Amino acid sequence: MSNLRFTEQALSDWMRSGGDHSEIVISSRMRIARNLQHLPFPLLATTEQSEEVLAQLAPVFPGEAAGELGTFELLKLDELTELDKKVLVEKHLISPNLANDSHGGAVILNEDESVSIMINEEDHLRIQCLFPGLHVREAWERATAIDDIFEAAVNYAFDDTRGYLTSCPTNVGTGLRASVMVHLPALVMTHQINRILAAVNQVGLTVRGIYGEGSEAVGNIFQISNQITLGQTESEIIENLHSVVAQIIEHEGNARQRLLADSALRITDRVMRSYGILSYAAVMELKESAQRLSDVRLGVDLGILEGPSISVLNELNVKTQPGFLEKLFGDEMTSTERDMFRAKLLRETLGKQL
Repeated sequence: MSNLRFTEQALSDWMRSGGDHSEIVISSRMRIARNLQHLPFPLLATTEQSEEVLAQLAPVFPGEAAGELGTFELLKLDELTELDKKVLVEKHLISPNLANDSHGGAVILNEDESVSIMINEEDHLRIQCLFPGLHVREAWERATAIDDIFEAAVNYAFDDTRGYLTSCPTNVGTGLRASVMVHLPALVMTHQINRILAAVNQVGLTVRGIYGEGSEAVGNIFQISNQITLGQTESEIIENLHSVVAQIIEHEGNARQRLLADSALRITDRVMRSYGILSYAAVMELKESAQRLSDVRLGVDLGILEGPSISVLNELNVKTQPGFLEKLFGDEMTSTERDMFRAKLLRETLGKQL
């Protein structure tokens, strides 16, 4: 299997299937942070120590088939181009931190890209499992099963009082970051979003943009994840997240129905205008593209539009990112050229849906 597949195909195979509440929940993710005993955290490690970490972790998931997860492939970050690393970030297969500092960094990916195992990121090992829709429990079952395989092969840094030791104190304890990516356009349009997000912060959860900490929420897409990793069990973290997201789904669903009941003409006009602009514009900035794709997605979910499919919209959300545009149309673009090629891509894709 060529690693080019991971950077030339915009839509990961795991995203092609639907999931529970997929009209609102884009994905569920579990990420487990672990470190090896008797070796410095990556921020303090020498090149030789980072190579030792890679030598211990890489053989745990070899290339042969690993049950339902298929085969795995190891990609060393120093063997990838800057553009390929940017694309992997845009697909959420590696973190910006790993892409920017690939000192001994690597990632192990399975065939459908639902499992991403990062090595020498902020921690020695970060296991990420992704599912479409609201499937936090299933994502946890997969992540903890992979964690068990690694723990049987290497010695983790663990303290009887503090739990798993991590580079950042906010991850100490379980080392678990559970998150759900949600599309909440109706709560934004009805001006309820700030109240909802404030309530989320009061129950041990936090809200970030689509690329995690420090990123901006664009296109009405928000990432909801746990803040607390110490003092709660993994089950408590997951059930709290699931319960809160279920309530947010209900609020978003109610807001969508109110929009249809009270402002059907206005919301239809908004959706159709965005669809038309995406289909015919000559220049399109990333933020406008994300917002108008959000409008179209809402229109499809509400039955205002028969197409395009959610799979096509998911793919466009990746393909319109700067790195993927350069991958498709040639690198070293100016911002104006990216906006032109983004519009071209949208026209060619959505024009076929007319």
